[in-house]
Amino acid sequence: MRRVTEDSAETHRIMLGLLDAVEQDRVQSQRHLASELGIALGLVNAYLKRCIKKGLVKVRQAPARRYAYYLTPQGFAEKSRLTIEYLSYSFGFFRQAKTDCSELFRQARVRGLERVLLLGQSDLAEIAALCAMEQTVAVAGLVDADAEARLFFGAPVFKDIDGVDVPFDAVLVTDVKNARTSCEAAIERLGIERVLVPELLHVRIRQQGGVA
Repeated sequence: MRRVTEDSAETHRIMLGLLDAVEQDRVQSQRHLASELGIALGLVNAYLKRCIKKGLVKVRQAPARRYAYYLTPQGFAEKSRLTIEYLSYSFGFFRQAKTDCSELFRQARVRGLERVLLLGQSDLAEIAALCAMEQTVAVAGLVDADAEARLFFGAPVFKDIDGVDVPFDAVLVTDVKNARTSCEAAIERLGIERVLVPELLHVRIRQQGGVA
């Protein structure tokens, strides 16, 4: 895994914090956001302009000479990517992934979900497969449209969920590039009770009744 400088890690932190604030509608003002991120007001303005220019954030005028910001689909994807990179470099990706997956598998076993399908080939999927062994949960298979191998840790690989021909009780989202899209598609197809999502992905799923 490539090393990053302290400056680039700080850039990751600011960008991730900014996109997260926009997603959760916490951008009450640039001054408020500067205080929340612990950076100068001018930097907030510069980063917002950069996000808007790159198509990650859109802005519209609101009453009382204020502005409302919201994430574009590209913004959601960039937030997912930055989340994984920042965790990898700064907080110990393996440690958090192992903790999240172990806990999810423990909860799955309690609920009688013993065969889990992994959605997305990634480092997270490999960690999940190892955790499954420790938690005596079976990896039924891996789903990844771009996967070239036929087996993943001894389990079959499928191009999509519709092509899965083995029994499974639940799916674990291990797609780190398009986590939110994968989560929403899986929930729409299987129901939220059968979709496991590691906390490190920082995915907030929007359901008809709100956010899950």
